[in-house]
Amino acid sequence: MARFTLPRDIYFGAGAIGELKNLKGYKKAFIVTGGHSMRKTGFLQKLEDVLKEAGLETRIYEGVEPDPSIERVFDGAKAMREFEPDVIVAIGGGSPMDAAKAMWVFYEYPDKTFDDIKDPFTMPKLRKKAIFVGIPSTSGTASEVTAFSVITDYSTNIKYPLADFEITPDIAVLDTDIPQAMPKTLTAHTGMDALTHAIEAYVATARSDFSDALALKAISDIFDSLLDSYNGDKEARGKMHIAQCLAGMSFSNALLGIAHSIAHKTGAMFHIPHGCCNAILLPFVIEYNSRACMERYAQIAKMLGLPGSTDKQLTDSLVEAVRALNKKLGIQPTYRENGVSEEDFKAHAQTIAENAVKDPCTSSNPRTTNAENMLKVLTCAYYGEDVAF
Repeated sequence: MARFTLPRDIYFGAGAIGELKNLKGYKKAFIVTGGHSMRKTGFLQKLEDVLKEAGLETRIYEGVEPDPSIERVFDGAKAMREFEPDVIVAIGGGSPMDAAKAMWVFYEYPDKTFDDIKDPFTMPKLRKKAIFVGIPSTSGTASEVTAFSVITDYSTNIKYPLADFEITPDIAVLDTDIPQAMPKTLTAHTGMDALTHAIEAYVATARSDFSDALALKAISDIFDSLLDSYNGDKEARGKMHIAQCLAGMSFSNALLGIAHSIAHKTGAMFHIPHGCCNAILLPFVIEYNSRACMERYAQIAKMLGLPGSTDKQLTDSLVEAVRALNKKLGIQPTYRENGVSEEDFKAHAQTIAENAVKDPCTSSNPRTTNAENMLKVLTCAYYGEDVAF
């Protein structure tokens, strides 16, 4: 039996944050956010005002860092237990939303350990104490609609993608006013993360007719809007905010592939932003996977109007289109050109490959892989060589 799970409610459009005034009947909202951007832009205050208008007492937990740690998760869960909220609201980029999801688990189950939940679909039943609201400020991770949370163990430099439909938010708020303040580099990285989500979901082994429709719409809208969004077009920013959510709804159910497996491990090891890692890897992973699902990539290329009369030509066109988009977004095409030294790469490549095989995203990749092939793909992405095996 297959399953397709989304939040119960998705509010979207300019000023959508105001819809949270409908949260009647709840008592306390615990707000999780990152650094200072949501406070500086006034959206944190706006959120607090709307929640208070709905009759909720609020507490703000600020300072969630990029790539949140296990320690951050337990600290936030402790603060939740002290406040005892019945609504958890995460506002900001993927990091505060991911952290808040994991905090939620340990708020409701304080005796659980990280090892108890790090394997896919091993979480206990949630919503015994609180519901979850996700409000993204960036246009990429789609954590506001997904069953995923990425948490980093800095003692081993490994990112763990927690996966369980229990942590799919109850409410998502896509206020298209919020991402207007994103800087260009963040717009580029998060946008390519969203594109990778959609393309990987379209070829993933758990895909369905439901996820396919969302993935194709997301891919089309991202190709239409990302460059204009990067260049500051307000309408394109809004369109990207919706497109990344469509991609998220798709991959949360279809799952992902080895672009994300490798990105999780290289991002933690080389301290490169997750979206940038995906942007680097995507063309090489398409080349690798095309031996198993070339017709799927060809369908994407046809939908985008790319040139080619055979599946191979169309797939090659898709690879080139992704590389061309990266170039226009100012993203260097290889790990070497993104500042990873050859010495550092060679010291860690084998470990990265072995850990990437164990990543939960690997199991839904369309082409079976192992540590040897993972290392070959990673090496191609370091030196900029075509994947020809």
